[in-house]
Amino acid sequence: LEKEAEHVEGFAKECAVVTHHRLEPDGEGGLKPAGELEEPLIVRPTSETIIGEMMSKWVQSYRDLPVLLNQWANVVRWELRTRLFLRTAEFLWQEGHTAHATREEAEAETRQMVEVYAAFARETMAMPVTVGEKTPEERFPGAVATYAIEAMMQDGKALQAGTSHFLGQNFAKAQDILFLDAEGVRQHAWTTSWGVSTRLVGGLIMTHSDDDGLRLPPKLAPSQVVILPIYRDDEQRAAVLEYVASLKADLEAKTYDGERIRVRVDDRDLRGGEKTWGWVKKGVPVRVEVGPRDIESGGVFVAKRTVAGKGQPMNRDEFVAGIEQTLTEIQDQLYAEADKYRADQTQQIESEDDFRDYFAGDNGGFAIAPWVQCEELNERLAEMKVTARCLPDEQPPEAPHKAILTDKHPTHWAVYAKAY
Repeated sequence: LEKEAEHVEGFAKECAVVTHHRLEPDGEGGLKPAGELEEPLIVRPTSETIIGEMMSKWVQSYRDLPVLLNQWANVVRWELRTRLFLRTAEFLWQEGHTAHATREEAEAETRQMVEVYAAFARETMAMPVTVGEKTPEERFPGAVATYAIEAMMQDGKALQAGTSHFLGQNFAKAQDILFLDAEGVRQHAWTTSWGVSTRLVGGLIMTHSDDDGLRLPPKLAPSQVVILPIYRDDEQRAAVLEYVASLKADLEAKTYDGERIRVRVDDRDLRGGEKTWGWVKKGVPVRVEVGPRDIESGGVFVAKRTVAGKGQPMNRDEFVAGIEQTLTEIQDQLYAEADKYRADQTQQIESEDDFRDYFAGDNGGFAIAPWVQCEELNERLAEMKVTARCLPDEQPPEAPHKAILTDKHPTHWAVYAKAY
């Protein structure tokens, strides 16, 4: 880590360092550190150091490249102000690390992965995102370029939901990742890293939830359909549970998004209202109630989490036949609602006064405004607690005229927002 920190400015500043391996009584009823380590241990803040060290051993020739690694790991950051899911001292993430023989291959890998994250956010999480390159101030320390997906939460703030870094040869030089090319010349590899974390759980909650609790996209919901049996006595219970078991089997024989539909039966001995309210809060996409009257009519009572109200009776066979379409409609509705909110809370701004008014107090969503790399702009943005989230891939058709908060000539449009 010391070698890497010397090479890469701004890296390894928020590490958890272990200096002692045990505690002992302090004589006053408490504990004090004891057994000081000869060499401090740093709890994994990220994996570039570990994986770079190993790549330097694995890679000797261009024939060893590319190296493509993906892992899930817990990492630890010395966070002073934690926030559940979004910024915790320890969190689980998926991270990838690759090494390539050419710059072009590494850059293509970097772009491919940010698009993978964007597709997952949009298609699976039903969470609209903006894809773009980070400004130098927001770039991963030591990277040549960082690309990100930025999502808007329901309070108008931005959430960086995933990043992909083109590291150039910077980390390869720090870690001595060298190979002989086809001409026998010794070269440094070109590397990338990319990742998403449990921050996506926070993003999911803040994108889709309402005052009644969670609303889960069907593609991610652990249970896509929950069946609630309703009965008064043991005789009714036996008949209802038999009907429910058959209904569950029929639903599970159907597929959605390439997998069998996930169905749960809640036959706990609870009052109907309490049981129903519990599943509303958990955000299950479809709730189905079945009672003796439903059995007599060959029906079910269906409620969608995305539709206000208690639901409606349906013919059982029609409900089963249309379950895939129902889940698709819920998935699409969640995305459409979030996308409309994002569009409504996004403005293109060129006036400095309008920009300041847009972010005054607790106001603000996304502002598409001119950007230029300069310290004056960064200082004034910091005073407003606003950041340039990214330079979006989809730039407005007209060129920006005057950069926001500075007299310098702009080079790009940027997405500005207050952020988590």
